[in-house]
Amino acid sequence: MLRVLLFWSGGKDAAWTLYRLEQDDTVEVVALVTTFDAKTDRSAMHSVRRSLLKLQAFAAGLPLIEIGLPWPCSNTIYERVINSVIMKSRDDLDIHALAFGDIFLEDIRYYREQKFAELGLDLLFPIWGMPTKDLALKMIGSNLRARVACVDSNALPAEFAGREFDLEFLEALPKGVDPCGENGEFHSFVWSGPMLKKPIPIKNGATEKRDSFIYTDFLPDD
Repeated sequence: MLRVLLFWSGGKDAAWTLYRLEQDDTVEVVALVTTFDAKTDRSAMHSVRRSLLKLQAFAAGLPLIEIGLPWPCSNTIYERVINSVIMKSRDDLDIHALAFGDIFLEDIRYYREQKFAELGLDLLFPIWGMPTKDLALKMIGSNLRARVACVDSNALPAEFAGREFDLEFLEALPKGVDPCGENGEFHSFVWSGPMLKKPIPIKNGATEKRDSFIYTDFLPDD
């Protein structure tokens, strides 16, 4: 049995990767690993509250390895911190492989292969090469429910932030925007789906622009 550590953003691609791995009898996902901005206590890039990511991991029935990153964080510091945590996890949890939710960005995959190969772990890309329109429809048709946490204003209007990732959302995407946001057009937070044992009720908080990105803050909906 291949024991796997899954890089976890809390978004739909990571969640679907978990779902795919759970259907493979040859692997066992042992834990999720997420990076956080130590200053804001939010996930990197998606800017989702740490508390929601922890609820998500609990709903998935898996431990969450939380990596705090300083701000600003150089690439050198990032790599040193990440490698240290992964090596500790490899030894403490008997990890054999790392898994990622990348779909088609060759440069990102190459970077991961170059940087993590030295750790002596296999690298898995379970949804690599899947046509993104088909993948998005498969997610939605399988009852994955996500909300858009962040959009790049260079690719999408601000009103896309905070929307549900559903058929209406896909139909409204401007021409040239990837249906899964693989080019960074948008990022999401999964609040329900076949990889979670129970939904995580959320509601939209404030939406704000930081640099060229529009973020919607999600709050637990008690």
